[in-house]
Amino acid sequence: MTEAIKIAERAESSGNYRIGAIILDSRMEVIGSAFTELHSQPDPTAHAEILALRRACAGVNSRYLPDCFLYTTLEPCPMCTSAAIWAKLEGIVYGATLEDAADFARRSGPGFSWRQINVKASYVVARGTPTLRLHEEFMREECLNLVSP
Repeated sequence: MTEAIKIAERAESSGNYRIGAIILDSRMEVIGSAFTELHSQPDPTAHAEILALRRACAGVNSRYLPDCFLYTTLEPCPMCTSAAIWAKLEGIVYGATLEDAADFARRSGPGFSWRQINVKASYVVARGTPTLRLHEEFMREECLNLVSP
């Protein structure tokens, strides 16, 4: 998670949200990493998790990543959680929660635009096949610093 946090911190210099993600393989080596690029790419799916998954899949030349884990600084949205299921990941580990992000958006005022589908990762994981392992609120306090004004 520490590596995902470092990646998230780099996002701010390009005007992006401070959200980072990494994919670790069974040897605990990073095979994909990214920060959210929603403000620097004309792509509404440029979430850190999606970009990290794309890079990991390209690196191993497979759409499946068995025995791999997604570490992300913020609870993944339904799109990102579904992509992890479709990639057949072993599991997801996230830090700050969707509620933490919503609090940040409320505190940031009317000039801040945050769109969110209020569906927990646990809800999506419970209904997906294969069923992933989910580790919630891991290093939450450290990740929470990223979604604070």
